[in-house]
Amino acid sequence: MANKVMVASLAQQKQIQLAAQALAGAGLVHAYGHVSIRLDQSHFLVCAARPLACIGDTRGTVCAVGEDLPPGVLGEVRIHRELYQNRPDVNAVCRIMPPTLMALSTQGVVPRPRHGIGAYFDHLPLWDDPRLLRDDTAAAELVTKMARASAIVMRGNGAVVAAESIEKVITLSWFLEDAARIEREVRSMGFAPDTGLLDQAEIHARQVWSGGVAERMWDWLTR
Repeated sequence: MANKVMVASLAQQKQIQLAAQALAGAGLVHAYGHVSIRLDQSHFLVCAARPLACIGDTRGTVCAVGEDLPPGVLGEVRIHRELYQNRPDVNAVCRIMPPTLMALSTQGVVPRPRHGIGAYFDHLPLWDDPRLLRDDTAAAELVTKMARASAIVMRGNGAVVAAESIEKVITLSWFLEDAARIEREVRSMGFAPDTGLLDQAEIHARQVWSGGVAERMWDWLTR
């Protein structure tokens, strides 16, 4: 008997469309960027290959983990595929282009934990290569560099964010740009880069998801 073809539900398609609108509305993407969710251990759903603000009710594409990307799917979606294959904790992935983070990254600077929202990024690796990741080897190397972090900054090329739910990945995407905003402001004020950082106890105390942290941000960004 032939293998059953995986099909995303209408609810899952709607979730991806809402996530795309949220990222676009928050200014975290422009003409480029993509978002996906895991469907099961072997499949994920990625948004349509269009500017996220223009997706509307256009349905995304189901991709298989460990296999070639389907026709029409953007080349960098192989980063999503590698994350789903190597990170069982990851159920949602975003490829974003936040403007403040992008500016800092051109100088090899990543945000450091300076305020409550920035505390979610106590370890933020930098992928020091501005080229697009359109081959399997580069995508695998980026995921290895990312390790267990929730995000990786790409020099002059935005960031990849991963989390256990679509609500959390959208929240972390917004948090990452806010952390970059604080980093830029602190440095523009002339403060030394190594001053004013949260200590480990403060970081740990702020890395919480209870109290509807992600749910409230999801509601606000998809309002």
